[in-house]
Amino acid sequence: MDRSRFEHLFVELSMACGVVVPRYRLWLALQEAGADPDRLRRRAALAFCDRDLAPFLATLGLQLSRWRRRRLRRAVAFFDPTLTTPEEILARLDRERA
Repeated sequence: MDRSRFEHLFVELSMACGVVVPRYRLWLALQEAGADPDRLRRRAALAFCDRDLAPFLATLGLQLSRWRRRRLRRAVAFFDPTLTTPEEILARLDRERA
């Protein structure tokens, strides 16, 4: 299963909020929104950002400015799961050293 889009959304959202958002609660919120976090599609991720993000953040006592929401949406929209992220490269190097 490819969770790279979910992981990207999680990291970008945490960066935008300035705190680590609860991964499992984000997972559940995506499922409640009708998305499959294991196979998260661009359309579903963008729909979550547009429609369900503000209520999700409100349950955590967080909110994002319009500028940060727009920046988050752009990062999600232009994410390409076929490209290897720096985090994936470092994880591979750690496994090779072990």
